[in-house]
Amino acid sequence: MTNSYRLEEELKRYFGYSTFRVGQKEIIMDVLNGHDVLGILPTGTGKSICYQLPARLLDGVTIVVSPLISLMMDQVKELKAMNFKDTIAINSFLDYESKRRIYQSLGRYKLLYVSPEILQQQELLHYLKNVNISLFVIDEAHCISQWGHEFRPDYQKLKLVMEILGNPPVLALSATATKEVQDDIIHSIDRQAIKRHIYPMDRHNIALTIQEVMTNDEKIDIISNTLKNHRVPTLIYFSSKLAAETVSFKLSQRLPNHRIAFYHGGMEAVDRISIQQQFMNDQIDIICCTSAFGMGINKNNIRFVFHYHFPGQIESFIQEIGRAGRDGKQSISIVLYAKQDEFLPKQLIENELPTDEDLNRAYRYLNHLHKQDQPIPADGNVVQSALEISETQWRFLIAQLEKHGIKYENGLKYEQHHAKIFQQIKYTRNERLNLKHDKLRDMLHWLQTTNCLREELYSKFQKGYTPVDEYCCSNCGITLKNFNPVESRTEINLPTWEKKLKRLLLIGDYHETE
Repeated sequence: MTNSYRLEEELKRYFGYSTFRVGQKEIIMDVLNGHDVLGILPTGTGKSICYQLPARLLDGVTIVVSPLISLMMDQVKELKAMNFKDTIAINSFLDYESKRRIYQSLGRYKLLYVSPEILQQQELLHYLKNVNISLFVIDEAHCISQWGHEFRPDYQKLKLVMEILGNPPVLALSATATKEVQDDIIHSIDRQAIKRHIYPMDRHNIALTIQEVMTNDEKIDIISNTLKNHRVPTLIYFSSKLAAETVSFKLSQRLPNHRIAFYHGGMEAVDRISIQQQFMNDQIDIICCTSAFGMGINKNNIRFVFHYHFPGQIESFIQEIGRAGRDGKQSISIVLYAKQDEFLPKQLIENELPTDEDLNRAYRYLNHLHKQDQPIPADGNVVQSALEISETQWRFLIAQLEKHGIKYENGLKYEQHHAKIFQQIKYTRNERLNLKHDKLRDMLHWLQTTNCLREELYSKFQKGYTPVDEYCCSNCGITLKNFNPVESRTEINLPTWEKKLKRLLLIGDYHETE
């Protein structure tokens, strides 16, 4: 058994903390004793320590499957700054030669960050099979579950990857997972004896407020009036890329003393990384962003999280507000609720999955290729164009085809007519649509409730909640006028972004010489 006193010493030695946060120590103890573990911890409570400390102590390599390149790079940068040099992220920014050098020396690393997509590459798996893997970490594990709010098909391939790598011990981590999602995670990775560590996800230091408005101009008035006397790190979430850009420009005019930027998935990757890093280093005060921003952002002094548009599900909302107040100081969530905004999440739901006509067109396209004895083009962009579907719709379709045994490797060979398979795909699509509409109804119910917002928000995830005497919610009597945030900005002199990006992207031999 692991000596608990030694764990406290190792935590202090490597990370500078004197005590563990709730749940960390219990999870780490089970990980170090070789158990498979499912850990559900609130956003902002230090899930990364649950694998970063074991990676220091275990023999061999700890693999961390992470959904975002920016998240990987940020964590690698932080770990290197703490003198944890034996860590690396394998991502699409690395050129082929850099990847080859890393692959050929995988055994020298203690902590390896990878995306689920890169883990499908045979070359990487070939090299990984020859190293000692002490722990396989699945971060944001709700992405595995078909019932999870950020379902990603490539996550469901991790069970096969783990089998190829000799079934190392697994640590699956998430901040928002219902009992149904937890069970689906365990089923998907086939670890029925896994030890569950499930902790309440409510954060007592985040006040919850909803302000009903009539127009978008009213929203901008509320944001600018609230922030004009407070220059603190702030996130403003949007469902529209265009709205994020437009409002950022309007706020820049209203708040000339604030540094404001926008962030969304349509931007170049280098620009997104630049914005994120400036925000992390207190060089930007306000980010107008879509849901593309925030996962894994380890910034402890965010005070305001506005929702200019509300998300389509409570899980996403809990994750987004959980980026505030990670230092334990009072912070606040403000939802600007306009009834006319309800069409936005409905539209996003309908556009995310292929329609019946999209699926019928795909069926005809595949049969045509079959008759011509041709494989599906390996370039997904060519297929998307031919089928007139989005990248998200194509990912869903190809995942479903592979699920039914039609492999997409170097061009997919469609060997026979599969009308029944397409009927099953339509059934799965309908299940997903119904689930998303149910989650939207839950979100709307919460926005319209007259009960305590805190109690209602967490009712589907846990038994009870942490009562708060002061700064609870707008239904319990608080207003924005009551809230005076602690300002903790610091000015930092940083090197030029050319140099900083070179370090972030691990260009050239930087990862070898740092």
